[in-house]
Amino acid sequence: MKYDILLIGGNGFVGRVLAAQLQAVGYSVLIPTRHLASARELRMLPKVHLEDADVHDFDTLQSLCSRMKPQAAVINLVGVLHDKPAAPYGPVFKAAHVELVQNIVTAMQMNGLKRLLQMSALGADSNGLSMYQRSKGDGEAVVKASKLDWTIFRPSVVFGAQDQFINLFAKLTKLFPAMPLANASAQFQPVSVDDVAMAFTKSLTMPATIHQSYDLVGPTVYSMKEIVEFSARRAQTKCAVIPVPDFIGYLQALAFEYLPVPTLMSRDNIASMQVPNILPMSGVDALPDVFNISRRTLEGMK
Repeated sequence: MKYDILLIGGNGFVGRVLAAQLQAVGYSVLIPTRHLASARELRMLPKVHLEDADVHDFDTLQSLCSRMKPQAAVINLVGVLHDKPAAPYGPVFKAAHVELVQNIVTAMQMNGLKRLLQMSALGADSNGLSMYQRSKGDGEAVVKASKLDWTIFRPSVVFGAQDQFINLFAKLTKLFPAMPLANASAQFQPVSVDDVAMAFTKSLTMPATIHQSYDLVGPTVYSMKEIVEFSARRAQTKCAVIPVPDFIGYLQALAFEYLPVPTLMSRDNIASMQVPNILPMSGVDALPDVFNISRRTLEGMK
């Protein structure tokens, strides 16, 4: 069977919402994943096919591309948040944000595919302050240097019912009556996962979006402190948020990096937060009018 969409990273938070939207408007979707057991809800979608596959293996990636229709699109949502310190970034960021993108471009070219939608991040910059920003910026550069019909999306923090940001803080506020918070004034402009998925879906039938990059943010700017306080209200609990000096946050992040489980906060995350994760006042409007999307608010989160 030939497919309309190859959705790489489709078993993640954004991917699951996007897969549902794509199949709802008639696209057949192929999702490669190494975690089939966690993809139960995707199995319920009639036009979505899941396959056990490692997209970091080039031969596998090339084979996946060979099963696409001639006018098919490839959507890359892969992103990781943590890596060990290195210059300009560590091997995890390099593999996920740069080398995978290079392999996707090559595999598409080998199979005559042209349309690529790339998930980047607001603040992506090859000369950015953090490894995350630099690796995402280098990934964008790979896409832009290709001869493909690309579109890049650069969202701020993405929120939704199953996110790992608001929900994580909600859980923490249930556990602790008070929360010391470094970088409490760091700014974000959270965007709804449904709006992000809609921008991707609509761009597939909008030739004007080819060779364009779009910053995707919600209607409101929040500080980190305000986001934690919102999370507490959502969890229907009380938690005093206590801002602490940045150097304490740095020491906390350093300690977290030595834990044997995925870290809550790393020094690289802190470096990213030195740049407000919002649209500059001179920037284009949030969720550009080209997509005709009614922006969802954090307070309206279900």
